[in-house]
Amino acid sequence: MTARTDLLYSDTEDELRSAVRDLLTDRCAAPAVLARAESGRPHDPALWRTLAADIGAAGLLVPEKLGGQGAGHREAAVVLEELGRAVAPVPYLTSAVLSTEILLGCDTAEARPLLRELAAGGTVCVPAVPLTLAPGAPLPAPVRDSGGGVLTGTVTTVADAAAADLLLVLADTGLHAVPAASATLTPLTPLDLTRPLSTVTLEGAAGTRLADPATARAAVAGALLSGAGLLASEQVGLAEWCLTETVRHVRGRYQFNRPVGSFQALKHRLARLWLDVASARAAARAAADALATAAPDAPLTVAVAQAYCSGVAVRAAEECVQLHGGIGMTWEHPAHLYLKRAKADSLALGTAGHHRGLVADFAELPAPVAAPGT
Repeated sequence: MTARTDLLYSDTEDELRSAVRDLLTDRCAAPAVLARAESGRPHDPALWRTLAADIGAAGLLVPEKLGGQGAGHREAAVVLEELGRAVAPVPYLTSAVLSTEILLGCDTAEARPLLRELAAGGTVCVPAVPLTLAPGAPLPAPVRDSGGGVLTGTVTTVADAAAADLLLVLADTGLHAVPAASATLTPLTPLDLTRPLSTVTLEGAAGTRLADPATARAAVAGALLSGAGLLASEQVGLAEWCLTETVRHVRGRYQFNRPVGSFQALKHRLARLWLDVASARAAARAAADALATAAPDAPLTVAVAQAYCSGVAVRAAEECVQLHGGIGMTWEHPAHLYLKRAKADSLALGTAGHHRGLVADFAELPAPVAAPGT
C-alpha cells in the first residue's frame, strides 16, 4: 500500500520558517537589496554567515555524521520559500543545494571534508555549470585536465561564482574542487541583479580531484534534479510575496472614492492568481517531499512542479507590476526585482517547456507532430 504524502508543514518547518523570515525582515529589507543591486555587488556576506552558520541552513541536506543538520529537502524548501519572498541575494541554491548534492552524490573521502565545510557555513562552493543546465539534458563538455589536476577550459553563465570560495568543476578526468581565486571570472549582465552570472575561465588552474568521471556526472545529474525541485519552492515564495503585496496595495489605493481592490475585474484577477499560487504551493511541496523520501516518481514530480511553478511566478510578478500602476514601474519599488527573479528562474535549471517535455516522456506521450509544410 502506498504511503500517504503529507504536504502540510510540520512544527519544525514552521519554526525554521519563522527564524529565516525574522532574519530576512531585519537584514534583507527591500531598500537594502535595491542598494546592493545598484552597486553591482549584490551578495551580503554578513547575511549569509547568519543564515548559513548561525541558523544552520547551509547544512540542512548534510547528514549529522558529516557535521550537518540531518534534515532534508522539505526543510531546505522552506528556506528557499523565504529567500524567494525576500529575493535575498545569497548563494543558497548554488552552494547549500547544488554543490552539497553534488558532493553527497560523490560520497568519496575527498568530498566529505568539503561537505563539513559547507555545512558549517564557512565556505561558499558553487558548481561551475551553466545555470540554465536542466535535469535530463546532456551535460556540457568537460574542461580539459592536462595532467595532475591542472585544468583548462571555459564555462559560461555560472551563477554566484563571484561569491564563491571554491568551484566544483566537471573535467574529463572527473570532478575537481578549484579555488575560485585560481579562476578568471568575467561578469555577465544578468536579468536578475540579485543572482549574478559569470563566465569562468580556467587557464592551468590546479584542482583537487573528488570523483571519477562516471561518479561525477551521475552526481551532477542528481543535483540538477534536486535543484530544479527546490527551485519551485523559491518560485512559490516569490509569487506569494507578489500576491500579498498586490492585495495590500489595491486595498489602500482609492479611485472614485472606492478601493480599487473592490472593482470586480481586479477581484477576479486576484482570485485566479490566488488559486494559481495555492496550486503551485501544492506542486512544490510534492516535489520537495518526493526528493526527501527518494520516491521513485521524484523525477516526474519535479518536472510537474517546475512546469507549473515557473509560469505562476512570472504571472504573479507581472500582475504585481501592472496592478501597482505607475509606482510598479519605478526603480524605487521592489516589484521589478521580483519580476526579474521570476523571469530568470523560468530559465534556470530548465525551462517550463523542457520540463513539460520530461512529463510527456515519463507519461509515454507522443511528441506533437508538425503539420505538413510547417
